[in-house]
Amino acid sequence: MSIFTRVGLRAGVVAAVTGVVVPLTVVLAAPASAAGSACNAGTGPYQRQVEKALGLKVDGRQSAADCRTIRAFQAENGVRPAAGYAGPITYRALQRKAAGTDGTCPTDVGRIACVDLGRQVSWIQDGAKTVYGPVAIRSGRDGYETRTGLHKVYWRAQNHRSTIYDVEMPYSQFFDGGIAFHSITGAITAPPGSHGCVNMQPGDAKAYWGLLRTGDEVYVYGRKPGT
Repeated sequence: MSIFTRVGLRAGVVAAVTGVVVPLTVVLAAPASAAGSACNAGTGPYQRQVEKALGLKVDGRQSAADCRTIRAFQAENGVRPAAGYAGPITYRALQRKAAGTDGTCPTDVGRIACVDLGRQVSWIQDGAKTVYGPVAIRSGRDGYETRTGLHKVYWRAQNHRSTIYDVEMPYSQFFDGGIAFHSITGAITAPPGSHGCVNMQPGDAKAYWGLLRTGDEVYVYGRKPGT
């Protein structure tokens, strides 16, 4: 057997051992990862408020059931991390979810999408009747504020990609220059905000896509905190 053959065999053995060790490491790490996904967040500063808003027993003490319910709400409403902790971001998201229309959006134009920048919510109404929402949104950051006023949906693209920022913008409905409703994959609550667009969770953006048409009105008002 030549030295090259011996070296080749040794390399093969090492590669084989390495190929075994890596999968075992992954397998052994799996239980730890699964344990890490258990809902074991502690009691948050807004525990009582969150319990009340979610219809849980209001005692101010985090239980495993509380944690699972809070985590499900967080996951559904774009709050990250969705760990079940009743913190200020979760409480604000609940407040937005419960927010009703405030009578500011026009009721005499038929189908209209309303965007309240102050509360970071949006909904669709027909006359005075709300047909979808309110839902949490993320508007423009400081320096890229979503422009207020009455607009119209003028262009729609279900699978749009931004040529400026090179990002996917599913369910895009443009209503003011380069400003559109569209879905994002990240957290709606993540700072600092968009570059002017009205970011939505995928389910809400898809619903808006089904409810709005080119020519429908969009009314944006208020001011986003911090801008």
